[in-house]
Amino acid sequence: MVSFSGLDEDAALLQQRIERFHTVRGEILRQVQEVIVGQQEVLEQILIALFVGGHCLLTGMPGTAKTLMVRTMADALNLEFRRIQFTPDLMPSDITGTDIIEEDLATGRRTWTFVEGPIFGNILLADEINRTPPKTQSALLEAMQEHTCTVRGHLYRLPAPFFVLATQNPIELEGTYPLPEAQLDRFLFNSILGDLSAEDELKVIDRTTTTSHATVEAVTSAEDLLDFQQLVRMVPIGETVSRYVVSLVRATRPKNERAPDFIKKYVNYGASVRAAQFIVLAAKARALSNKRYHVTYDDVVAMALPVLRHRILLNFHAESDRIDSDELLRKLIAQVPQPREN
Repeated sequence: MVSFSGLDEDAALLQQRIERFHTVRGEILRQVQEVIVGQQEVLEQILIALFVGGHCLLTGMPGTAKTLMVRTMADALNLEFRRIQFTPDLMPSDITGTDIIEEDLATGRRTWTFVEGPIFGNILLADEINRTPPKTQSALLEAMQEHTCTVRGHLYRLPAPFFVLATQNPIELEGTYPLPEAQLDRFLFNSILGDLSAEDELKVIDRTTTTSHATVEAVTSAEDLLDFQQLVRMVPIGETVSRYVVSLVRATRPKNERAPDFIKKYVNYGASVRAAQFIVLAAKARALSNKRYHVTYDDVVAMALPVLRHRILLNFHAESDRIDSDELLRKLIAQVPQPREN
């Protein structure tokens, strides 16, 4: 029988919850893969973000099915899906909503009425989020962290669960606005969509150039996802593995005395404690997804790169030497001593 931390419920009920988790997870992947070809690693990361309750930034070239992937995932989850196409003229109120004056025709009395913006959904697709100015990008900050929205001093709670899945294009940077560090830090993952294999590209052509059309069926509910998020947090992690996570994150900070020389040379600012929290949560979700009931070193390493790559700020030396964050992080992971697992 599995052993979970803080276990205070009937073992049979816990086993049912775990079995439900694996059943739903497998069915979500099956449904999404009826539409999306390849990109298995990115799909896994999106699922982990959903099971953790985090947000995901999808970075990829045009035509890599970023938008289609998010919409298909929302259909399989049976959640309310909203999409915002970010443009330079988008205003914060276009995201959060705004108060309007309504007049009662019978009495002539006027009252303020709040009209909800697209942020009031379960899954928000922020398409090409770097195409809008920081003022509008920042309209998402409170929602992403607190799951609330403040308009004219009034606090509105967003529906649960709430996820922001944002996309951005790594090319055509002219006319774009890089995301502020504070907002990047609120994304659990920065997932990179790479090129498909030749066989996968052939499958895409076969699926999209004929009259056939794949349909996606809903396989879960908001209540299930909220339960899965609690289940993930119950997965235990050893102290040695937790200390390794802390050591790894602290080693990304150039002012840390134990930071390697290449970090001090190429990094201006390292990751915050939020990165350590996210690595642990993502590692717990990965362990449970792989039918293991404790976090291992491999779980941490697998999650470290997508959690950390957007949280370290490189300096001009890195740009000059054409060093990117992924290269530095792989080198750092190889250098930080592995934990001794009991």
